[in-house]
Amino acid sequence: MSVIAPGMMILAYLCGSISSAILVCRLAGLPDPRLSGSGNPGATNVLRIGGKGAALAVLIFDVLKGMLPVWGAYALGVTPFWLGLIAIAACLGHIWPIFFHFRGGKGVATAFGAIAPVGFDLTGVMAVTWLLTVLLSGYSSLGAIISALIAPFYVWWFKPQFTFPVAMLSCLILMRHHDNIQRLWRGQESKIWKKLKRKKSDEKHAEKDNVE
Repeated sequence: MSVIAPGMMILAYLCGSISSAILVCRLAGLPDPRLSGSGNPGATNVLRIGGKGAALAVLIFDVLKGMLPVWGAYALGVTPFWLGLIAIAACLGHIWPIFFHFRGGKGVATAFGAIAPVGFDLTGVMAVTWLLTVLLSGYSSLGAIISALIAPFYVWWFKPQFTFPVAMLSCLILMRHHDNIQRLWRGQESKIWKKLKRKKSDEKHAEKDNVE
């Protein structure tokens, strides 16, 4: 166990360091997400600059790179405390990827994937919480913040032995969203729907200019 857990942490960090947003954008011929849109290499920004297909691919990959290391460690009998550290390592890889000059995303999808092995009931409740928050508010960041705040309470209800590691993971996500929290407080955060509409409007104007 003393060798398995640290080894799984390193593996989780390396998995997290594979930035799917950057790779998908390169393969699809899209702009670098670090230099376009919000500048965040994550599924939400890829949705803005590349559409639903590219964003879905990024989302699935980001979830899996958090889920697989934690699930593997869980299967090997790693204790809840170490599982929490492995989950955090995967998110740290996503946030500061060694393969991409340590410029990564917010870690929300990867954190969601890391929590998933705790149970599908918890996963479903978390997904519904995020989705409802985004649909009602229009803010993707607010969905992530609310989900991170509530996650430890959900885990305490379903599987209390994982409350502490999930709480550590939630703290990391909240720290990563400190700029979003300030913009939300000031009323300066942009809604995802507005950015999508603006992108479609710009595309229509570009098509019109090409025709003329």
